[in-house]
Amino acid sequence: MVKRPVAALALAAVASAPAALALPAQASAAPAASASPAAAASAKPAAARVDCAKVKCIALTFDDGPGPYTARLLDTLKKHKAKATFFLVGKRVEERRKLARRIAREGHEIGNHSYSHQSLPALPDFELTEELSRTQDVLRRAIGRRPRLMRPPYGHTDARVRAAAGRLGLAQVLWTGTTLDWSLRDTRRIGDTVLRLARPNGVILMHDVVPQTVKAIPRVLRELRKRGYHLVTVSALAGPGRLAPGASFPR
Repeated sequence: MVKRPVAALALAAVASAPAALALPAQASAAPAASASPAAAASAKPAAARVDCAKVKCIALTFDDGPGPYTARLLDTLKKHKAKATFFLVGKRVEERRKLARRIAREGHEIGNHSYSHQSLPALPDFELTEELSRTQDVLRRAIGRRPRLMRPPYGHTDARVRAAAGRLGLAQVLWTGTTLDWSLRDTRRIGDTVLRLARPNGVILMHDVVPQTVKAIPRVLRELRKRGYHLVTVSALAGPGRLAPGASFPR
C-alpha cells in the first residue's frame, strides 16, 4: 500500500467535510436504554470470509450518519451482499438508535466519528477525550458494545488525538481516497470518482448523509464486482494485528 503522510490526508479532509455536515459544538445527550443481550450478540461484526492478503479487497466507508438515507444504503448493501464500515456521529446515533442497531445486525462495521463532529486537535485534552468517550458510551448503549475504530472529523489528527484514541482502545482509520461527494452532489460523478479511486486494499471515504452518494452505490457495487473486488469491512481489509489501539490505518 502506498504510504501517505497524515498531513496530506488532513489537508484533503478540510476539503472533504463541509460545514453543512458539521454538528453543533454543544449538544446534550438524551439517556439511552441499554441494548438487550440479544441485540448485543447480534451487534458483533460478521467474521471475515475472505483473506485480503490473497484476494482483491476494497473497503467502502461512510461518515457522519446515521442519517435519513442510511436505511436505503443498507438495503442496497444487503441486496449486493456487500459489507461496509460506518463511522457514526454520537449525537446522530442518539437520534436514530434503531438504524445503528441495524447497521451492526447486518454485519457491517461501526466506528466512532466523535460526538458532535468537531476538529479534535483544536480541543483541549478533556474535551477531546469527551468527544470520543461519550460516543463510545452512546454506541455501547445502542449496539451492545464499544467500537474499536475511530475516524477523526475532517481527517484532522495529530499525536495527541491518536494517544487519546489509544487510551480508549481505538485505532485511527483514515483513507486512501476521498470522493468529495458532499461537493460533487451528482450521482454519476460520485460513482465515477469511486471507481477511479478504487485500488486493491483501498479505503474509500464517502458520506451516507449525501443522497446522491446513496443513489450511486448500486452501480459502484456492480462495477467493483466486475473488476474482481471483495467488498469488506476495514477490519477485514487490515487483517490481524493492524488495528491495535493508537495505531493509524492505512499508513
